[in-house]
Amino acid sequence: MRIALAQLTTGPDPEKNLVLLQEETRRAAAAGARVVVFPEASMACFGTPLGALAEPVDGPWANAVRAIAAESDIVVVAGMFTPAGDGRVANTLLATGPGVEASYDKIHLYDAFGFAESDTVAPGSEVVTIEVDGLTMGLATCYDVRFPELFRAHADAGAALTLLAASWGAGPGKREQWELLVRARALDATLWVAAVGQADPAASGTPASSKAPTGIGYTTLAGPDGTVREQLGAEPGLLVVEVGEEEAAAVRTSIAVLANRRLRDGVVTEGCGR
Repeated sequence: MRIALAQLTTGPDPEKNLVLLQEETRRAAAAGARVVVFPEASMACFGTPLGALAEPVDGPWANAVRAIAAESDIVVVAGMFTPAGDGRVANTLLATGPGVEASYDKIHLYDAFGFAESDTVAPGSEVVTIEVDGLTMGLATCYDVRFPELFRAHADAGAALTLLAASWGAGPGKREQWELLVRARALDATLWVAAVGQADPAASGTPASSKAPTGIGYTTLAGPDGTVREQLGAEPGLLVVEVGEEEAAAVRTSIAVLANRRLRDGVVTEGCGR
């Protein structure tokens, strides 16, 4: 399957960000992609007051994304914020398009490196997969990449690919950690990981105005064997790649880490909301 990974820099205005999503979705469809994946916080960048702009998954912003997907006949996956019911919001990944309607609320919150996402964001609890043209894909968001159990849960649910949307925080060693973690999650779950990040705001000509995690770029496709297959730099770009379940199946035969696990009570329960 051909998928597109859209690395961009979103701003604080959800309406303006929809224009970016429409432009990149059209480009992805023209390149023959069946799925286009946008970063975490596609609705509005971090550093924006989230409670004031959060909308439900059947609200105006999400419906506009549905219209964008329908126009180009492609599945769109994009990060947004939805009301959580306790005064906070959920960091939600919306997946919508032909035959697909799902949402994933980020399970693992970024309470690290001096940032406390849980102050304003409530954690999700459900592992979510989607199916496009017979290919099962797991959904994950940013800090989730530090928790291998979630990616193994995707594999256990039949996924050959995880779509990881991120707005990675900058700092010393953070790019190296990003690349290492994406590759590790691919290898220890023996699946493809399509990791789509926000572009570096400085590389987009819009330097970040806060210390919020607003992206470093380096969108990466890792193969089921943990190797980097394709990667962008810091600046905005659209990466069109090919993935398939055949290679994931072959790697799972030769590197049988899933089959060789010693499970507790027959299931893996730690850290993935199950």
